[in-house]
Amino acid sequence: MGFLEIVFPISGVETNVLIPPLVALVVSFFCSMGGVSGAFLLLPFQMSYLGFTSPSVSSTNLLYNIVAIPSGVYRYVKEGRMAWPLSLTIITGTLPGVLLGYYLRVTVFPDPRVFKFFVGLVLLFIGARLLYDLTGRARPTAASKNTLEDKFDERRTQTRQDNKSGVASGLPSKAVVKTLSFSLRKTEYAFWGETFSFNTAAMFALALAIGVVGGTYGIGGGAIIAPFCIAVFRLPVYTVAGATLMATLLTSVAGIIFYTFVPSGTGVTTSPDWPLGILFGVGGFAGMYLGARCQKFVPQKILKLLLGFLILAAAIKYILQYFR
Repeated sequence: MGFLEIVFPISGVETNVLIPPLVALVVSFFCSMGGVSGAFLLLPFQMSYLGFTSPSVSSTNLLYNIVAIPSGVYRYVKEGRMAWPLSLTIITGTLPGVLLGYYLRVTVFPDPRVFKFFVGLVLLFIGARLLYDLTGRARPTAASKNTLEDKFDERRTQTRQDNKSGVASGLPSKAVVKTLSFSLRKTEYAFWGETFSFNTAAMFALALAIGVVGGTYGIGGGAIIAPFCIAVFRLPVYTVAGATLMATLLTSVAGIIFYTFVPSGTGVTTSPDWPLGILFGVGGFAGMYLGARCQKFVPQKILKLLLGFLILAAAIKYILQYFR
């Protein structure tokens, strides 16, 4: 065993103790800007690079979410960019779905080869969705969305100029989320002089379905629902990110409880590898905070393009391995 290399108890993984936090730091920094914890990228890393393929890898991923996400949520709340009605709707839908997802993971997808194929399909969908958002057909035609993007572009330019001249920078007071209405039929909120809305029932139904997938995959669902909120419901990423991270945090807590205390009935260990998950979480905690803090200054198109290609590469790899 080399310097700083350790063997983790449940997973049997042997690796340098610095690798999990460093990988999580980089992944969470970029992913948190889009309202995604990065767990969907850490899962392929654990399965392929670390050789961790048992059902416990899903609960270890959820543990990473629990440790890493609070710092990002804190930044979004502090900056007034937390859409609480959106977060509540997503949480209400995903929580029951996580329980069903847990049973699917331990009964239908216990075989690593089958589960990798399932992972590939999920990643393929996420990657295609992200890249489609960058095409001309996916661009919203609403003037409010374009106006909002222009405002942030202007703000980023102004911030760079202010920093050069030594003037403190920050979002103006009106760049905060303000709830206008919240009902079972429709939810409306204002952000930087523009009004955005979504069908509450439709969002709940989507969150329920995604909760099943997220519980099975061990990602909490944020990686799937965030692109939907942006591309389908036409909500600005600056208000979606905090809400989806908050929902992912709470559903991950529920998922950990299911995986740890609810008997699987198969005799297979489903509890997380606590030391490994915490190490990933420590790196993610720092990355989430920095990502949430920097989000408003980074062009979203570049992040989506990079993230989309990375996800598609992993998806193709896992799908092809099933047929070999």
